Amino acid sequence: MGYLVLAAWIIQAAVGVTLLVSWARHAKGRSAGLVLTHATAMVVFLVPWIAFIVTDAAVWAWTGFVILTLFIGFGDATMVRRAREVAGTYRPGLGDYGPAIAVAFSGRLGRRTTFHMLFSAVVFFGCLAVCIIATAG
Repeated sequence: MGYLVLAAWIIQAAVGVTLLVSWARHAKGRSAGLVLTHATAMVVFLVPWIAFIVTDAAVWAWTGFVILTLFIGFGDATMVRRAREVAGTYRPGLGDYGPAIAVAFSGRLGRRTTFHMLFSAVVFFGCLAVCIIATAG
């Protein structure tokens, strides 16, 4: 099952690379800290995940899951910032998270962003399921 998460991650990463290239071309460095931290951490996820696939040691799967948990939020924060720009609204804290999802679903952030947002759940919850199964087994 670790391979299924890896396959989902590859799909997610492929879309993420296209978003990163678009960001590099058009964003003029806006949200660079969020974008680059998110992208780097998602690549770093591969190290423990591949170690898990090779060794079948649950600690590596959980290490990968911790990386996802800590750094997916940087991508979410990027989406919220972009949605605020598109919608012209601002609420402090998490107040714009729900509206940002609505903006993404409206198509105003683009199909790739919406796919990347939705498919991240496949990687995240798939990884969590593999961690639980690896620990129980």
